[in-house]
Amino acid sequence: MALPLVGLGVPGHGPAPAAAREANVRVAANPVPWLCLPGREDPCSIPLDTTIRSFGAADRVSTPKRPRPGKRPVDCFYVYPTVTNQFSWNATPTAAPEVEAIARYQAARFSSACRVFAPLYRQMSATGGLLAAQTAKVAYRDVRAAWRDYLRRVPRKRGFVLIGHSQGTLMLRRLVREEIENRPAIRKRLVGALLIGGNVTTRHQRVRGGDFRRVPLCTRKGQAGCVVAYSSYASDPPWVSAFGNTRTDFSGWALGRVPGPDERVACVDPAVVAGTRGPFSIVIPSGRFAGGGVQWSLDQSLPGGEPTASTTWVRLPDRYVGTCRTINGSTVLRYAPEPGSRAPRQVIAGTGTHLLDVNLGLDRLVQVVQRQADTWTERRLMAQRKRAIRRQARRR
Repeated sequence: MALPLVGLGVPGHGPAPAAAREANVRVAANPVPWLCLPGREDPCSIPLDTTIRSFGAADRVSTPKRPRPGKRPVDCFYVYPTVTNQFSWNATPTAAPEVEAIARYQAARFSSACRVFAPLYRQMSATGGLLAAQTAKVAYRDVRAAWRDYLRRVPRKRGFVLIGHSQGTLMLRRLVREEIENRPAIRKRLVGALLIGGNVTTRHQRVRGGDFRRVPLCTRKGQAGCVVAYSSYASDPPWVSAFGNTRTDFSGWALGRVPGPDERVACVDPAVVAGTRGPFSIVIPSGRFAGGGVQWSLDQSLPGGEPTASTTWVRLPDRYVGTCRTINGSTVLRYAPEPGSRAPRQVIAGTGTHLLDVNLGLDRLVQVVQRQADTWTERRLMAQRKRAIRRQARRR
């Protein structure tokens, strides 16, 4: 990742007591600022009603089911990308319009599969990336504090999914390495990780050995405890690309860890883990983002421009196919439009369709989380049954 590119509620007081009981969330005495928490209205709890568009056919509306927080089997810990309109080195951790908007765009859809926790943090601004070695430490301290607060809030055996994009992935790469994979009790609770648009590394032709020694890349349908990582490109990446290539990845400035010569940027096709076949589409909230640079970039990159509909979400009619490929030294999710569909446009040279990494095929990412949650829950129940059988045998 070159500089922390644009990835493309209100902070603070925790849920009300009744909501906290329903969501089984403990309220800390001095909570860190949270953008999204289960059991309250915030950007991650917007409605899921969706207009589904097709070329040559009438629109139809679909609404995914969203169980009550207490009925969702796992949690999602989401860290948003560089999105601030502030010009300071590190952004003030407030629920600014652009911060709320990115949570709606990227995190809210997952609320059909998990309870969403999203901390506010002093993220590096685009300017702050010039001093990444310093500004990333500030951002990471906030994410780590929120992670530890999350662990205090929820039951000790509850499973979690990590979701990040761009700078959010950068933060979570370090969090997994320092706070999760070396702690067996915590690592057992890892249901999965969507670490998108952030150059996760692994040893060449291996599923471990780069960023993570114990947490592997996902390789099969419904696999739990593993990582899905990729960056999307609608055209071939150039030799000097921001994503997919350790030669041009400067995230070591922020991570304090430089990839070794035998490491490569990982790419996991989410279709493999979701168990889906066929094309995917862009799923995105209707209406404007929140102004500023991200709004302009989305208007430039989306096929057809800003989507409008009477529903909260729109699934655009354009359909795409593709998978992970290594091109010009970069390993990326290379996709192309089906005949009659329009490709998104690259806004910043060498970055592919970074702004849309998450919204491209968003519903299959949700399906990845659902399948991983099913696998993890079933595995946990089987372990409980085995322990019960052993206890009964000891009593005899």
